[in-house]
Amino acid sequence: MPGLNLTRDEARARADLLSVDSYHVSLDLTRGETVFGTTTVVRFAATTGASTFIDAVTDAVHRVTLNGVELDPATVSDGVRIELANLAEQNELTVVADGRYMNTGEGLHRFVDPVDDEVYLYSQFEVPDSRRMFAVFEQPDLKARFRFTVTAPAHWAVVSNSPTPEPVPADAITGTTSSTGGTVARATWDFEPTPVMSSYVTALVAGPYQRITSELTSADGRTIPLGVFARTSLMQYVDAEDIFAITRAGFAFYEAQFGTPYPFAKYDQLFVPEFNAGAMENAGAVTFTETYVFRSKVAQATVERRAITVLHELAHMWFGDLVTMRWWNDLWLNESFAEFMSTLAAAEATEYTTAWTTFSSLEKSWAYRQDQLPTTHPIVAPINDLEDVQVNFDGITYAKGASVLKQLVAWVGQEQFMAGVREYFGKHAWSNTELTDLLTELETASGRDLSAWGQAWLETAGVNTLAPAIESDGGEVMTSFAVVQTAPADHPTLRPHRTAIGFYDVDDAGRLVRNHRVELDVAGERTEVPELVGLERPDLILVNDDDLAYAKVRLDENSLATAKRHLKNFEQSLPRTLVWNSTWDATRDGESPARDYVDLVLANIAAETDSTVVLVLLRQLMQTLYQYVAEDHRGETIERTADALLRLARQAEAGSDHQLQFVKSFAALARNDEQLDAVTALLDGGETLPGLTIDTDLRWDLLVALVAGGRRGAADIDAEYERDATATGARMAAMARAAVPTPEAKAEAWDAVVERAEFPNAVQQAVIAGFKRAHDESLLTPFTDKYFAAIEQVWATRTHEISEQIVAGLYPNRPISADAVAATDAFLDQLGDRTPALRRLVREGRDDVVRALAARERDTAVVATP
Repeated sequence: MPGLNLTRDEARARADLLSVDSYHVSLDLTRGETVFGTTTVVRFAATTGASTFIDAVTDAVHRVTLNGVELDPATVSDGVRIELANLAEQNELTVVADGRYMNTGEGLHRFVDPVDDEVYLYSQFEVPDSRRMFAVFEQPDLKARFRFTVTAPAHWAVVSNSPTPEPVPADAITGTTSSTGGTVARATWDFEPTPVMSSYVTALVAGPYQRITSELTSADGRTIPLGVFARTSLMQYVDAEDIFAITRAGFAFYEAQFGTPYPFAKYDQLFVPEFNAGAMENAGAVTFTETYVFRSKVAQATVERRAITVLHELAHMWFGDLVTMRWWNDLWLNESFAEFMSTLAAAEATEYTTAWTTFSSLEKSWAYRQDQLPTTHPIVAPINDLEDVQVNFDGITYAKGASVLKQLVAWVGQEQFMAGVREYFGKHAWSNTELTDLLTELETASGRDLSAWGQAWLETAGVNTLAPAIESDGGEVMTSFAVVQTAPADHPTLRPHRTAIGFYDVDDAGRLVRNHRVELDVAGERTEVPELVGLERPDLILVNDDDLAYAKVRLDENSLATAKRHLKNFEQSLPRTLVWNSTWDATRDGESPARDYVDLVLANIAAETDSTVVLVLLRQLMQTLYQYVAEDHRGETIERTADALLRLARQAEAGSDHQLQFVKSFAALARNDEQLDAVTALLDGGETLPGLTIDTDLRWDLLVALVAGGRRGAADIDAEYERDATATGARMAAMARAAVPTPEAKAEAWDAVVERAEFPNAVQQAVIAGFKRAHDESLLTPFTDKYFAAIEQVWATRTHEISEQIVAGLYPNRPISADAVAATDAFLDQLGDRTPALRRLVREGRDDVVRALAARERDTAVVATP
């Protein structure tokens, strides 16, 4: 569609011409299942005589009036932009249009709950989708005040950025909001104008959402109303008190750290259906994925992730909403700051005191993977247009950026860092900034010159590796100790690191206990550490102890041997996680055999104390089995691992987090008759594990495993869906049907997603996951050529979220083969420089296969484990 891909040059030119005062957006949500009425009145100043455009992705434009002059919609609008010529110094523009409801999780998303046939709407505007709901100058630096007037069914809740007003009754309409038909009373909600904000953080959530309320007192003495919202059919599962408790802790922590009271009038948190991300920081009206509403037992890792997400979005109320980036090249700073602050808040202000362990295990492993892809980029990435930013919600933008901020805080001092942040908020509230604005305040507060730091860390890509270099006198006394730093050939920058070195010994009780630590700056190829010379060599030496630095770490041979024998015996969780990370890196890099990593995980995971670490280890275990274990040994290793996980589940503490995670992972791997018999027994009650409830979600996991194993089929799926006739049940049934191990089922799933485009975003994601479930990977081989024949057309005709799901999710990485690499290379050659974002996603898929082939080659050289 022409004009969808706004460029930075266009945005800069428009910002030079315009200053926007206000929008009044009137929405009619009673027009039927497909479109809604949208009328926008925008007042703005401009350079006299200038011409520009306003963004409006519409189904139809009925009227355009500029300064009292009627413009011909057919002439000035192409369905994406409305051209505006000969502007006055002060302007008033009115656009009357039809907007189209989306089922992609973008714009104004419409969902019908299968439980009660009620309609639920929510907006999702980041990056460029407020233009799908109203006419808007869609760029973050054209801030304005927004007033929303909404007409909707009278029994709905309507939520926006401003406090919800009392609705005014309107006339009645017939059967437009429910499949049941009949007369529906209407009402109108007229919201107060918002403070000045960017359009992408405005919000509208509407439908018969249920609400639980509370309040807190802000640092400036105001009472801030709190609300937690969810669909009627899910409200019974909402743990509002836990969410409120995390929110209150976050408020108190951030207001103290930032020196600025919460900037908005209320704070609502809304759990909405078919959401593409974890959450979105709409000012005062944060939306969350419904997967954070737990209708069944979940791993504690998921509960902690919800807490971190709550704190992440709350941090955005200051950093992102109050002070906003000028353009999307500073997206990293927006997200990295919230990621760093949410982990800091969790560790220092909530029960999640080991949040930095979680960060090291989950976030940093994401960052390290992203930073080793051929598509890695500097943290401060060039963002030339909207397509660039849409694929930049990645491990660099979030996790590497947050890791680098953590290192910066260690370097300048936390109090100095926060002092600079307080000045930043004080000077730039309600405005737009660039990176230099923050760095200026941090330099002033810390007395450090950050120019060299910024150049090394923010303007270059790639991850360094740190390793110890040790010499001894032939006995236990060290005569030389240095930290050696290396960099990959394609990103050769050697960076300064603030890091620590920890010495660990096995004590009389068998625990690995730290008995010495030194903190230092590492720079260049080799950094001598003279204060460690003359000390006895410990059982284990850990470079980057406490995880201050962003770098891969390698253990010396003696320390690695200790780690393999005593990994479970670390007294603290963070150093154990750092060793886990090091062994995983070595496996991914093809330095260590994959089956060694499998054995290490199976021997130690039962003793792991952190739920998120267990979750990450199990994910990495799956990836190792399917991608890195040598082909000749893969089937046997998968079966051996499944047996081990079932054994661990049976041995786990009754009702424990470990028990649940081991059962789920066992079911995902189960493939031989004995294993599928065990899954059947768990599902049907033939075997019960003490404390394990086979609840609704676990039933689906077990059923999908049996379907993928050829034990259950269509009738069983239909029966389970009848038992769980909910939105989640519909998604899981779709996944199960796609997991049926026949060529016909795989072809049907493929055609439904790629050819017919018949699913909303959440169902499509589930179908893709089911399609990739195949014990016999030859079922997927025929789709390699189909993939490359289809994806350019998919990219051109679907929305970004839908096309990215398909391109990334269906990339032919099963089976792992050189044929897939060759097919990828041929496609990239013919694609050329067209659609860089598509090219990037395909190259990332290729790199995973190339890395897997190298890891398999390394594993092939190992004698099979008996």
